[in-house]
Amino acid sequence: MREGFVSQMTNRNATAVYIDGYNLYYGRIRGTPYKWLDVVTLFDHLLHEQDPHAELSSVRYFSAPALGRFATHGDASVLAQQDYIRALQQVHRARFSTVMGKHSYDRHGTSLPHFEPGRPFDRTHRVKVWKLEEKQTDVNLALSLYREASTGRYHQVVVCSNDSDVAPALAAIRADFKDLAIGVVMPLRPPNPSGGSHRSVSASLLEHSTWMRHYLLDSELEAAQLPDVVPTEKRPIRKPAHW
Repeated sequence: MREGFVSQMTNRNATAVYIDGYNLYYGRIRGTPYKWLDVVTLFDHLLHEQDPHAELSSVRYFSAPALGRFATHGDASVLAQQDYIRALQQVHRARFSTVMGKHSYDRHGTSLPHFEPGRPFDRTHRVKVWKLEEKQTDVNLALSLYREASTGRYHQVVVCSNDSDVAPALAAIRADFKDLAIGVVMPLRPPNPSGGSHRSVSASLLEHSTWMRHYLLDSELEAAQLPDVVPTEKRPIRKPAHW
């Protein structure tokens, strides 16, 4: 434990999970029928598979509110994201929470070099594009990860991301809290047996982890879906029709 930090009683099996929602969606979920994913149930399974004694204490989900004007389904995409988070909060009230950042874009467009296959890079040939950027997610995740590591409540922290921006936080935790295990779950597809393209694993995350899961199987995602209808005290939450 780093000097100056107050340690609370540690549950020798307690695990906290931190999910980069943007990375999970675009790295593994997009284009699949598994968007209605129960991330708490999924990580209950993954942690038990890694260590049968591990206990999932909390799941923090980091993302940013969808913007209808940039979404494939417009405002329906915004409502789908809201319903998804509400459903997780309803089913897992004690263990699931969210930290939301924001999206940023230039209303007048962003000027970037034009790409043409077979032609060299030319910075003078530029075009204007809509460039949407998610802000604060990496910082929110890193701060939450480090602050909770400092409490001494957990035996293990697990990050679901393939973003190397998280690596400095993992390096700091490894240096300052040497008894804390660090797991990394990559939100990637399994390698294609036919030799198709496969996104590479972040080497910097691998370097600072105690253990790593390199991909998520379709069968695991399929087995960890929320109910199509989640009852609440008022109106039930339904799985979005386009999901």
